[in-house]
Amino acid sequence: MIAETVCSAVSAAGLGIAAVMAYRKRFHRAGRIAAYALVPLGLVMTGAVGWLAHTAFSIMAWAGFGVLGLAWLLFMSTRAVERRSGGTRKERKAARAAQGDAVAPSASTPTLGAANRPAPTRRGSDSASDDFSDIEAILKKHGI
Repeated sequence: MIAETVCSAVSAAGLGIAAVMAYRKRFHRAGRIAAYALVPLGLVMTGAVGWLAHTAFSIMAWAGFGVLGLAWLLFMSTRAVERRSGGTRKERKAARAAQGDAVAPSASTPTLGAANRPAPTRRGSDSASDDFSDIEAILKKHGI
């Protein structure tokens, strides 16, 4: 009963402020204030305020919120552990199998296809000095 009275008073005060703003020719602001002022009145008329008041003073409702919080905590902690461990059991088995296939049984190093890559070619006798000359040209261009 008190909550409904307070919400109605807040709505009335908000509509009064909106009327003052409209009188001052600030119609955009007056419309927005009126919209916010009508929200508590709408909540009272739909019964949401009464439901909320009954829920706030109910021990069973607070116990339900506690159970929901515990469920959320368990859910988030299991997701964190799953992310840290690398996914589901099937994904971990597949990762171990793929890791075992990376090295041939008779090889001492991983076979990652290094033999198929072409060897790097050099342009001149000193490719390192060519790289530094390019850098020096850029620095001189910028006055450094």
